[in-house]
Amino acid sequence: MCGRFTLLADQLKMRERFGFMNEIEAYQPSYNIAPGQNVIAIIFDGREKRAGFLRWGLVPSWAKDEKIGYKMINARSETAHEKPSFKHLMTRKRCLIIADSFYEWQKTDDGKIPKRIQTEDKELFAFAGLWDKWENDGKKIFTCTLLTKDADEYMQQYHHRMPIILPREKEDMWITNSFPTPKDAQQFIINVDTEPLTAYTVSDYVNNARNNDATCIEPIV
Repeated sequence: MCGRFTLLADQLKMRERFGFMNEIEAYQPSYNIAPGQNVIAIIFDGREKRAGFLRWGLVPSWAKDEKIGYKMINARSETAHEKPSFKHLMTRKRCLIIADSFYEWQKTDDGKIPKRIQTEDKELFAFAGLWDKWENDGKKIFTCTLLTKDADEYMQQYHHRMPIILPREKEDMWITNSFPTPKDAQQFIINVDTEPLTAYTVSDYVNNARNNDATCIEPIV
């Protein structure tokens, strides 16, 4: 499960890290990215990597109502190659979703405690994602979902699921490889190594998606 994350880097740092060249108009860093909002994603168009906005919450091209996206912020990697909403995207529409941390809420006897989770190096990373284009009555939207897997040993203390963070050497392979079948793409993604993570407690200020400032990531001592 992944329901909130952050992206605080500027465009120069993202371009240097991920190797895309285009400018992302109207980009703003965010301390509290929530479903339904735009995220920064990278796709491969057959010639080069391009970065831009995708709305978080997949709306399949065949959907009658775009509101379905709020139910499809995550996709289970174990079954994505079988599900009608995802299986064709596994071979044709894969993306990297840029972040530098995500939030998870740890269940305790005193309630749910929000944690900010980062890679051990505390640098930018990429979630493995899928994207699609939806059109209806002249309206066109581009949306995405994050692939998830069973939590590793570290993440089990916070949740039984976790987003797939791609190792740096597998990022380009995820979006540029030509996988013959959805099952081939699924086998690739479920076999990537888990990135080492670290976490600290933040305040419940982050619970409200309207709150989007540095208070979201301040540690609670």
